[in-house]
Amino acid sequence: MTLPFLYSVEREYNTSIENLWNAWVDPEALKVWYCPTDLSVLAEAVENVAEVGGIWTAAVSVPEHNFVAYFYGTYTEVEHHKRLVHTMCYTQDAADFAARVPAPHHDVAIDFEDRDGKSWVKFSQFGELPEGQAPQAQAGMESYFDNLGNYLGV
Repeated sequence: MTLPFLYSVEREYNTSIENLWNAWVDPEALKVWYCPTDLSVLAEAVENVAEVGGIWTAAVSVPEHNFVAYFYGTYTEVEHHKRLVHTMCYTQDAADFAARVPAPHHDVAIDFEDRDGKSWVKFSQFGELPEGQAPQAQAGMESYFDNLGNYLGV
């Protein structure tokens, strides 16, 4: 990664590597869990083509602050059951999201490991954030991982 490291979140789940991998690459799974536990995914905004050059998109409704957080990017590395790397753009503008307007992006690496029937995943984000926002982003991703655990039933 050429962008500066911001934070990482990792977790081990009592599920197979296949289940964990599918939770990250199956758009139907992402529609259920890809948000903090107290928010919701806009299912119609989720796309995921987990192959190099493929796109991913997601949107999270944040009613408390009256906006939708739109995320999108392109896969740059996909190693089955091992690693996903993609860009991540962010906007609160639905038109920019729909058009996939090129924007400054972060890089995200998601690493997976089979651990004798359990599975481990690590989400790492690289890029630039204003002073003090990396801990907030990390706390948000911790909640995503809590929601992933709920989805996996572990």
